[in-house]
Amino acid sequence: MFHYIIVGAGFAGAVLAERIANKLGKPVLIIEKRNHIGGNCYDFRSKEGILIHQYGPHLFHTDFKEVWNYLSNFTDWHLYQHKVLAYVDGKKISIPFNLNTLYQIFPRNLAKILEEKLIKFFPYGKKIPILELKKVEDKDIKFLAEFIYEKIFLNYTQKQWGLKPEELDANVTARVPILISRDDRYFQDKYQGVPEEGYTKLFKKMLKNNKIKLLLQADALEFLKLDMNTGKIYFMGKEFKGTLIYTGPIDELFGYIYGPLLYRSLKLQFQTLDKEYFQEVATVNYPNDYDFTRITEFKHIHPIKTGKTVILKEFPKDYVPGKDIPYYPFFTKESLEAYLKYKELANKFKNLILVGRLAEYRYYDMDDIIKRSLEVFEEKIK
Repeated sequence: MFHYIIVGAGFAGAVLAERIANKLGKPVLIIEKRNHIGGNCYDFRSKEGILIHQYGPHLFHTDFKEVWNYLSNFTDWHLYQHKVLAYVDGKKISIPFNLNTLYQIFPRNLAKILEEKLIKFFPYGKKIPILELKKVEDKDIKFLAEFIYEKIFLNYTQKQWGLKPEELDANVTARVPILISRDDRYFQDKYQGVPEEGYTKLFKKMLKNNKIKLLLQADALEFLKLDMNTGKIYFMGKEFKGTLIYTGPIDELFGYIYGPLLYRSLKLQFQTLDKEYFQEVATVNYPNDYDFTRITEFKHIHPIKTGKTVILKEFPKDYVPGKDIPYYPFFTKESLEAYLKYKELANKFKNLILVGRLAEYRYYDMDDIIKRSLEVFEEKIK
């Protein structure tokens, strides 16, 4: 019946299903373990009408015009520019750390000296990873780098990852650089916003095609079998000669035979409060205080008039396969070696395509995975 089976209804699965159905006119079956579409982007309205991101805040930002235009086929946009504060030494300061932050945390004379030094050593507008800033041989810059490291990065990173910044892959800490500018937005991409009616409505429009069949609350691996010896895929006991597009965890697909890949997970704690607003911006980070890393208030992202508000506290935790949601790939030498073994197994199956954060064991922003999925369609499917 189906030329394509897609496992997972997040962005990777939804984009490929939409392209196959609308461009090729071929039937697609999507099998999703959860009781909803949208993956970790799933959102819903509370009884107060507040749009809640069930798996934590998802703010869309991209420099890829083709990605923005593609999604614009399925949604109008609330043009939202995300700003974040950090609670440091009893004050709320702008992050990523930028030239404005200097004046929020230090006496004006000291802030002026530090600003001049930063502009002397780095081009205006440059983004500097904290570990790079620490290498500068200047006493004032060293003082600043140590302050930022201790107050912004060290404890937050230990809460989030269980490691010090220098123990992580450099790409992780580079994701939140120091900005040599007065731009205090969290992202500097050309296109920024959130879907006007939420991500779930966007996904529904993407999948609105009678060629797409959706099976929710179903474990695809109960229907699928991959024969390692022959390289054949079986669906419900019969050989499947179409294309299987898998967006779930690659280690789970192969029965964890090389052990589970490492991730970090989150415990999410939602609270409804009897006040109009709880904090000044959508997200406030707590690098040094409390066990949670940040608090998000959703009304800042999707404004609505109501006397109540909903906040979310995020508590990082170790990931237990089969029990927790794998939020963030946790790259170690051993986990990357195990992934390469799983990838080698996957290469035995000519009609298997792996796409997405879990299937490819890498970190993707939303725009990156959409771009990747569009490219996979053009290169491997079309």
